[in-house]
Amino acid sequence: MQIRFFTVPVHGGDAAAGLLNQFLSGHRVLSMDRSFVQDGPNSAWSFCVHFEASAGSPITMPGKRPKVDYKEVLNDQDFAVFARLRDLRKERSESEGVPAYALFTNEQLAEMVQRRVTTPSALLEISGIGDARVEKYGEDFLKLLRELLVSSTREGASKP
Repeated sequence: MQIRFFTVPVHGGDAAAGLLNQFLSGHRVLSMDRSFVQDGPNSAWSFCVHFEASAGSPITMPGKRPKVDYKEVLNDQDFAVFARLRDLRKERSESEGVPAYALFTNEQLAEMVQRRVTTPSALLEISGIGDARVEKYGEDFLKLLRELLVSSTREGASKP
């Protein structure tokens, strides 16, 4: 039996909840203890997950996932859009003094590109993205997606 701890903030905890849900869906959970830690605006749920490690899959440390090379996963046009979204994320995160993943993860950015997201409702369909993120960051990212996806469609159509 293995254990893993998760903390999900009450406010802005979409990414942490997404990580917990992803972990739970990929492991055989034996039991889970949870408690609410009340600390005003820093209140959070704390989870202790007892799970069975499968022989075939490595156990990852909290917050560590296998690294994905999106240049291999996405085609050239999609990777160019993904790279521009990362640049926008970096600019916004630096101006706000928060980590880039607090806006959107690489996985979420790649999914935006793959799904051809252009509306707030489509953003909400991506795991870990909630109303607060869409309200705070959505329009900037959607504007860039609309511009880039339209231009990449035109470029693709003009090639022989």
